[in-house]
Amino acid sequence: MRITEIQVNSKEILTAILHGIDEAIHVVDVHGVTIYYNEIAAKHDGMTVKEVLGRSLLTVFPSLSEETSTLLKVMKTSKPIYNQPQVFVNVHGEQIETINTTLPIRVDGKIAGAVEIAKDYSRLKSLSESLLDLQSKMKPISKKNKKIASSTNYTLNSILTINSEFKTIKKEAKKLAKSDSPIMIFGESGSGKELFVQGIHHASFRANGPFIAQNCAAIPESLLESILFGTSKGSYTGAVDRRGLFELADGGTLFLDELHTMPIELQAKLLRVLEDGQIRRVGSTSTSIVDVRIIAAMNIHPLKALEKKLIRDDLFYRLNVLTFKLLPLRERKEDIPFLTDHFIHVFNKSFKKTIKGVDQEVIDLFLTYKWPGNVRELKHTIEYMMNVCEQEVLTENDLPVMLKQHLESKATKKSNTNLSLRKNLQQVEIELITTALKQTDGNIKQAAQILEIPRQTLQYKIQKLQIE
Repeated sequence: MRITEIQVNSKEILTAILHGIDEAIHVVDVHGVTIYYNEIAAKHDGMTVKEVLGRSLLTVFPSLSEETSTLLKVMKTSKPIYNQPQVFVNVHGEQIETINTTLPIRVDGKIAGAVEIAKDYSRLKSLSESLLDLQSKMKPISKKNKKIASSTNYTLNSILTINSEFKTIKKEAKKLAKSDSPIMIFGESGSGKELFVQGIHHASFRANGPFIAQNCAAIPESLLESILFGTSKGSYTGAVDRRGLFELADGGTLFLDELHTMPIELQAKLLRVLEDGQIRRVGSTSTSIVDVRIIAAMNIHPLKALEKKLIRDDLFYRLNVLTFKLLPLRERKEDIPFLTDHFIHVFNKSFKKTIKGVDQEVIDLFLTYKWPGNVRELKHTIEYMMNVCEQEVLTENDLPVMLKQHLESKATKKSNTNLSLRKNLQQVEIELITTALKQTDGNIKQAAQILEIPRQTLQYKIQKLQIE
């Protein structure tokens, strides 16, 4: 194959790869002329590929300049730009907002162009701002009329349990709800964190104030700050004066879920609110005071979040005034049959059915299953089973696929279990001897005393069982 054919094939392969990537990609040469522009980018920018390809960047996007275009800036500075917001107007007069990662292209050590990978967040931003506007309308204009639609549907009594430890946690939460101190809650996904937080708000002196919940992982980093703190007119193109969640939650509770996903830089700003109640809108030079109780939640242990540097030390210790750990379902097994009966009762009403319960095989399975999705998973499991069940009792035949696979796996393990008494006793013997030797740092005399056997017998067994 000739060199020219290899070059042509390489170009075709590269083009095919770029077309297959589900991201907006825009490449310009050193003169700022577009040499590659995919369909995703065209869709984001409200253009067609033909309108952009082969044309100067500033001609197609007249609102950009050499100073504001990330592509041109990267070629000028030779430095990459990561996750930078860019607002521009296309040739049709439409305003476009993207988050760009822009990299210089070097050939033989010289800048030959730049490539940009862009994410469109215009729609997400619009939806977020619409939500803020809607929540803003729900907030009372006058503090005299504090009785508002508080978006809390649950109290602490809504959290059902017969587990004594969980009952104690609920009792403690009811008592501490009267405080204005920040609260940190951690528990696995589906363990009922938002229900618990709503219950605390409902039991607090802020019950008639607003309750606003925000999942920090659900909003891009570039948007989260403006969603939380609001924006000031002129802070960026198209920005208007808009209150953020802190201002909307004034006099009430702000619940920040998955706090460990919040950018570290933004955590510093959150710490300031906790310290002095002051907030500053994005682009503003002035501050204002808010009266907000912050409740934060994480689905990982706080100490693990600290260890991985997902949360600032100072923020952790400021939030860690009142802390609650919500137990996973597998650690309160008595709640499994109790909640199963409750969900059957609930779905009997909504599905207009008369299911009487579950058979013993299903209960046995439920009690051995780990429930990674916790109460939420149990609820959805019962909902599925009641949709497909045609008898009066839920059986293994009605289980969803995941639980059927777990049941099959359990049966396979049981059938493969080695029932040899000699081998199993030998394994137990090895484990006991190894534990005793670890506890005594390898001292055979002391280990023999712990095991209550002669030292010579222990030496013989170590040699026979090949224990190091």
